[in-house]
Amino acid sequence: MNLLRYDRDPFDTLMRLQDVFTPRAAQQPREHVSSRVWSPTVDVYEDGNAIVIKADLPGMKQEDIDIEMNGDVLTIRGERKFEDEEHRDNYVRVERQYGAFQRSFTIGVPIEAEQVKATYRSGILELTIPKAVAVKPKKVQVSTE
Repeated sequence: MNLLRYDRDPFDTLMRLQDVFTPRAAQQPREHVSSRVWSPTVDVYEDGNAIVIKADLPGMKQEDIDIEMNGDVLTIRGERKFEDEEHRDNYVRVERQYGAFQRSFTIGVPIEAEQVKATYRSGILELTIPKAVAVKPKKVQVSTE
């Protein structure tokens, strides 16, 4: 039995099939356009005192970002707007993604919700979520009798 590897994008195959049945005069050159919903990339790390979340939000204004703690769920919402809306039809290619997004994270450990800090610099949102005192490691001294 031979295995056949299929490396082609199935949507590309469908577009080629459509081209067969479309008159040449009506055909336009095609480029691959991503239809993914925009979601900012994040890094999450934890140390003994806090959980830190860094989110890439380039091109956004601070007032377009909303952060909410609800129990142990942290939600980041926002919208990156297309900055040149009046000339949008003149663009030949738009690869950067725009629009509303929402990312939620379940923290999973008790935290000090009222002490969560957020900073936004150079397109990076950094959230520092302090752990509750009960979660922090406690060193136990060993005594001799």
